[in-house]
Amino acid sequence: MKLQQLRYLSEVARRNLNVSEAAEALHTSQPGVSKQIRALEDELGVQVFVRHGKRLVEITEPGKAVIAIAERILAEAHNLRRAGEEFANEKLGTLTIATTHTQARYSLPKAVAAFKRRYPKVQLVIHQGNPTQICEQVLAGDADMCVATEAIALYPDLISMPVYQWNRCVVVPAKHPLLKGPLTLEGLSQHPIVTYDFAFANRSLVQKAFETHGLQPNVVLTALDADVIKTYVELGLGVGILAKMAFDPKRDRSLRAIDASHLFESSTTRLGIKRGAYLRRYAYDFIELFAPNLSRELVEQTVMSREGSTYEL
Repeated sequence: MKLQQLRYLSEVARRNLNVSEAAEALHTSQPGVSKQIRALEDELGVQVFVRHGKRLVEITEPGKAVIAIAERILAEAHNLRRAGEEFANEKLGTLTIATTHTQARYSLPKAVAAFKRRYPKVQLVIHQGNPTQICEQVLAGDADMCVATEAIALYPDLISMPVYQWNRCVVVPAKHPLLKGPLTLEGLSQHPIVTYDFAFANRSLVQKAFETHGLQPNVVLTALDADVIKTYVELGLGVGILAKMAFDPKRDRSLRAIDASHLFESSTTRLGIKRGAYLRRYAYDFIELFAPNLSRELVEQTVMSREGSTYEL
């Protein structure tokens, strides 16, 4: 039995049994993948996949158990490599963070700058995407951690730890009628609204607030990031509802922000890490720079725990 065979097995399962896609992702040939999986099945004495001709059409019940074990072995092999790198050179390596545009643009810069001063030789990579995409990147091993709002808690294989709470503001052009106040949901519902795309979990809290009061918001445009929302508002296409942290009076001079924290539930930005993952020392240092409330001891304890974190803000 070889780790390579387990990698082939896991990748085929991840690619919805598409051997061609798995082979491409693994930089090898389709016949080579099929041959190695057959050899592994022969060695184990169980059929992992149901076949129809040359196509894989289903995972057998024993196969599900085999794949789960293979993925645990691969995760531990990855941890073993990371541990070796840790002791070989603690100031070299790569740290990959998957996050949404708003977090990358407005929450992470200070921590990133401080981290680069402390670890100038560590390559810091930031992947941007919607909450579903970034969580899946961590699960696939393409990122060490993710930063998002709420969605992380939907993935049982990710531990989810709170970083900070935030709320929203309504952004309008100068001299807009809403500036006369007070701001109400009834008043907001009279205007076209530009806000976050449905891919973001926090959008549902906005919808919920209106529905609770029997109102239907007139959402005319949605976007994946706050800067695009503000651009649409500047063009006069509607009023924007966005994270308060995303409004900067010095940069957004043509716009005005109205606090909306009394209208909507607060949201919690969370850190997501794959359960059981091995993090290098500099990763823990980055976490503490970004979230001082999350000590290395607390994060390690949570990552290795089967139950996950009970810690909340």
